[in-house]
Amino acid sequence: MREKFLPIGSVVKLKGATKEIMIVGYCPVDSKESTIYDYTACLYPEGIINSNQLLLFHHDQIETIYFVGFENDEYKKIDKTIKDMSVGIKDATANVENIKIEVMDSNK
Repeated sequence: MREKFLPIGSVVKLKGATKEIMIVGYCPVDSKESTIYDYTACLYPEGIINSNQLLLFHHDQIETIYFVGFENDEYKKIDKTIKDMSVGIKDATANVENIKIEVMDSNK
């Protein structure tokens, strides 16, 4: 399996799931659980119908990769930024504000 992080638009199936999902974001925070996940996804092919239906999951939960999203220089830049950030992140101890700032700065 590919190492994380898969590009936006990648279509995967999680272990034990019956439906494919499409990756739409990185490093979402579940404030109720104080957890940072690897990905945000929506159902595929339906897309985002309601923001309450977004899924949060970790890379190691992926069982099958059906499609790898678009990769260009911008993806490579943000992929490196996210990988560098994730090295020191522990679910409940991450400084969420610093993560948001670093990701926004990488888009400049």
